[in-house]
Amino acid sequence: MIYALYSLFSTQLFTMCDMQQLIAKADVLVEALPYIQKFQGQSILVKFGGSAMEEPAVVQGALRDLAFLAAAGLQPLLVHGGGKAISAELKKYGIEPLFINGLRYTCEKTIKVVDQVLHEKINRELLRFLQQDCGAEAAAVSGKNVLRCERISTPDLETGQPLDLGYVGRVVNVDTEQLGWILKRRQIPVITPLACDMNGQAYNINADMAACVIAAQMKVCKLVFLSDVPGVLQDPEDPSSLISSIYCEEIPEMARRGSISGGMLPKLESAAQAIAEGVGKVHLIDGRLKHALLLEIFTDQGIGTQILKK
Repeated sequence: MIYALYSLFSTQLFTMCDMQQLIAKADVLVEALPYIQKFQGQSILVKFGGSAMEEPAVVQGALRDLAFLAAAGLQPLLVHGGGKAISAELKKYGIEPLFINGLRYTCEKTIKVVDQVLHEKINRELLRFLQQDCGAEAAAVSGKNVLRCERISTPDLETGQPLDLGYVGRVVNVDTEQLGWILKRRQIPVITPLACDMNGQAYNINADMAACVIAAQMKVCKLVFLSDVPGVLQDPEDPSSLISSIYCEEIPEMARRGSISGGMLPKLESAAQAIAEGVGKVHLIDGRLKHALLLEIFTDQGIGTQILKK
């Protein structure tokens, strides 16, 4: 008898605890409702890169969040990087990676490797996981088909003289009609950061800069950078020195002081330009944080650095 009463009590206690967990999950969904209603039908561009892309669990978590956004009625677009995978592949060919002011020098051999890695490895793997594991509708989009560019150089920081970058370009036009058509079909465009000039020559495009131009021309409400850093740091070695908000007007002075440099500089400059051209907000967040994307979209609490216009 005592055993029977204990078993009944334990079952009821377990059921009550289990029910409380289910109620807590339902509460979270209800809290997200205003944000789902606010952003439903709006486009949000996510750029995913950095060493976070080397961690399968991080990549899969980010893609599940992206699939959730699409299922909730938002229209996400994904632009992906692939810098570390490209550098690793280049070394197999005896080509030492070279970066100038945060941009990869791209010779004729390098652009072929970049093209191969981005399309045949990274884009294909991201698409497969979205479709097969997340049940999301997604479409592979080569930047060579939707982005037009012109060749660029970068200034020497000491002399100001232009430095050659090889086949590195700047996006000047986006086929927004084609991307819009994909979104209307409720598919997630998964876009490689490559572009062609008017002669059909392929160029390597800094993925951050490509994302900013696409975001601006698509008039997205949010542009989110998922990477392997918490955001913009006063001290790159101190994660607690996170700058929660930066106004576009502050970026040139921060660059002059050296507060931002390397790959962060073109990212912030492009973000400021995107905001000037109509993007609502730009967010830099740590993609390694579980559900970082959902926390950024569906809560008021910022978890990284937001770029704003005064």
